[in-house]
Amino acid sequence: MIFASISIKKNKKEIIMQTEESQKTVKRFFEAIYALKDKKIIRGKQTFTRRYGINRWNFNTLEKEPHRDIFQIAWLTYLISDYNVSAEWLLTGKGEMFVKKKK
Repeated sequence: MIFASISIKKNKKEIIMQTEESQKTVKRFFEAIYALKDKKIIRGKQTFTRRYGINRWNFNTLEKEPHRDIFQIAWLTYLISDYNVSAEWLLTGKGEMFVKKKK
């Protein structure tokens, strides 16, 4: 199911589309960011955005409006590769948020 919203911005119609599943993934992404902050692995959103060259305005806008079509898949890969966040959890919500490190 696709949800669309239309907003008026400077007399232009802006169509914003993001599937319900995509919005859930975006919300889990931010949940992981806050978990990393709580565990003191990162200092906060600014630390994350600076490290990966992410536009902070887009990042903060997306957190408030997960239906916006500005999410970048690469942001997920940063969490998976560098912070051991589970890809399965990010994409589906199944399993644990963090994968156990292999010894």
